[in-house]
Amino acid sequence: MSESSNNQIIIPDLPDFAAIDFESANGDIRSACSVGIVIVKDREIVDRFYSLIRPVPNHYCYWNTKIHGIKQEDTKDAPIFPEVWREASKYVRNLPLVAHNKSFDERCLKACFAHYKMRYPNYQFHCTYRTSVKVFPDLENHQLHTVAAHCGFNLTNHHHALADAEACAYIAMEIFNNS
Repeated sequence: MSESSNNQIIIPDLPDFAAIDFESANGDIRSACSVGIVIVKDREIVDRFYSLIRPVPNHYCYWNTKIHGIKQEDTKDAPIFPEVWREASKYVRNLPLVAHNKSFDERCLKACFAHYKMRYPNYQFHCTYRTSVKVFPDLENHQLHTVAAHCGFNLTNHHHALADAEACAYIAMEIFNNS
């Protein structure tokens, strides 16, 4: 999203994209413990991917577990990030990525790539949070569940990475394709 010289918001038309969401085990940005990805093609959800991830470092903060419910025993035998991304990348390919609060998800993705010394493909990221602030200025707040409800999506399993990615996909289909 960018703004022109007369302060008009320019919102990209994204008929195809991958909505992505990470949950983290602790305060370390590398500590992804799950990822959800929802693939949208021609403005329709066509595929989904979800996986637990053995986080780095492999310990869980009480508050993070309280939010998403994932515990160390849930991921002790989970694949590490490179194994998960090998499969996830088959879904993402070269699609632009969309996240609600992209600053977290993009930093998390880049940190995991860097930690494992993987070449980062320079994914194009868009943010439904920042765009929703501009497109829906009168909402009470712009949290994922609030914006999703405004766009007609009932987020019943908030903080599950796949459910959050699906909510993000619905928001993106509304704000990036109908403006």
